Amino acid sequence: MARYLRYMVPLAIFALLVAFLYRGLSLDPKLVPSPLVGKPIPKFTLTRLDNPAASISDADFRGKVTLLNVWATWCVSCRQEHETLVQLAKTGQVDIYGLNYKDNREDARQWLTRYGNPYVANAFDSDGRVGIDWGVYGAPETFIIDREGIIRHKHIGPLTIEIINDEILPLVAKLKS
Repeated sequence: MARYLRYMVPLAIFALLVAFLYRGLSLDPKLVPSPLVGKPIPKFTLTRLDNPAASISDADFRGKVTLLNVWATWCVSCRQEHETLVQLAKTGQVDIYGLNYKDNREDARQWLTRYGNPYVANAFDSDGRVGIDWGVYGAPETFIIDREGIIRHKHIGPLTIEIINDEILPLVAKLKS
C-alpha cells in the first residue's frame, strides 16, 4: 500500500497542476473583469503632458461622457491603435483623454506631433502610480466614463474600428441619452 501511495500522490498532484494550467490557458486575457467598472473613477491630480504647469484631475471627467485611453510611446500596441483614436476624435462623438503611462514626457510630446493628437488633454503619469489606482497593468487600456464620473466599461488591448463601432460608440450613445 505504501508503495502504491508513493507513486499515486505525486501523480495526483501533477494531474491537478495540469488541470489548472489547462484552465488558465483557455481564458481570454482581454476579458479580465475590472473591479472598478460601476464605481467612481479614482481621485487623482496629474500634470498635463503638454504643460507641466497645468493639471488634470478626476473633476475634469464630471458632467460629460468621456473616454480615457492609457498609452505610452514604448507600447507597440498603442502605435497600432493610434490611427483609430485619431479617426474617432475627428467624429466628435466622445471626448478622448489620455493617460500617458510610465513614459518620457518629451518622447510622448514628439509622438503626438508625429502621429497626431486625438486627445482633449493628456495626464502625465511618469511613475505609473495613478495607473495603478485605475487598475492598469499594461497599455493600451481604455475606459468609458459616464457624466457622474462612474467607470462603465474597460477595454484591454488596442482599439480597432470594429470595437469602436460595435462596443464603444453604442455605449457612448446610451450614456449620453
